[in-house]
Amino acid sequence: MVNRIMQRIYLCLIFLFLYAPIVILIVFSFNDSKSRAKWNGFTLRWYKEMIQDPQIRSALYYTLAIAIIAALIATIIGTFAAIGIHNMKRWKRNIIMNLTYLPVLNPDIVTGISLMILFIFISSRFSILSPGFGTMLLAHITFNIPYVILSVLPKLKQLDKNLYEAALDLGATPWYAFFQVILPQIAPGIVTGALLAFTLSLDDFVISFFTTGAGVSNLSILIYSMARRGVNPKINALSTVLFITVLFLLLLINARSSKDRVRKEHA
Repeated sequence: MVNRIMQRIYLCLIFLFLYAPIVILIVFSFNDSKSRAKWNGFTLRWYKEMIQDPQIRSALYYTLAIAIIAALIATIIGTFAAIGIHNMKRWKRNIIMNLTYLPVLNPDIVTGISLMILFIFISSRFSILSPGFGTMLLAHITFNIPYVILSVLPKLKQLDKNLYEAALDLGATPWYAFFQVILPQIAPGIVTGALLAFTLSLDDFVISFFTTGAGVSNLSILIYSMARRGVNPKINALSTVLFITVLFLLLLINARSSKDRVRKEHA
């Protein structure tokens, strides 16, 4: 009994340590004062100023554009890569899977610096791909692909191996069998991978910081730049919007995973 109470207290302290700063940030985003130690009343002024700020609107445009395009391209490439990996021989699949895990386990700063050096080399050697929107987009696609692969592969493993061959035997073409038989079965994994890729792209700072160019900043880079000049209440508002957006997407991903798990149990 005592151990259970201590475990709950310990768990509450961990959550308090993790989420108290975020709660404070959200509360003070509605504070009518610029002071971080004094509450002057409720206001939406900082959210209004945030919306009217052209720098923030520009960063929001680049953030959404890169996140949506990167998620779409990474989902397409990752899905076909997962299908290819699934159909490989065991030893080849093990090698490719180890390579797939590397970008996930690799520190973001190493990935960011590596991609920056690669883009600088290509730009200086071939006079193409100058640092900016294109380099940041390619970087986001690169680190999103492994997450899509890891989301789609479990669905492929759950498939009946004879399903595709049965469709071919019944007269379906390979493409028709893929789109009408295989794709609907792995769709939950594809959607989960796409949402995860979008969330990671939306939230990324380190890799974006090293692969961007002049005039191109996402929201994470903008918040960092603003914070260096002092904590502006607009940062609290912007961070709150980002946190709520990412939280919503993660809840959506978890809801889809839970729904799929329940469907599998009742099947």
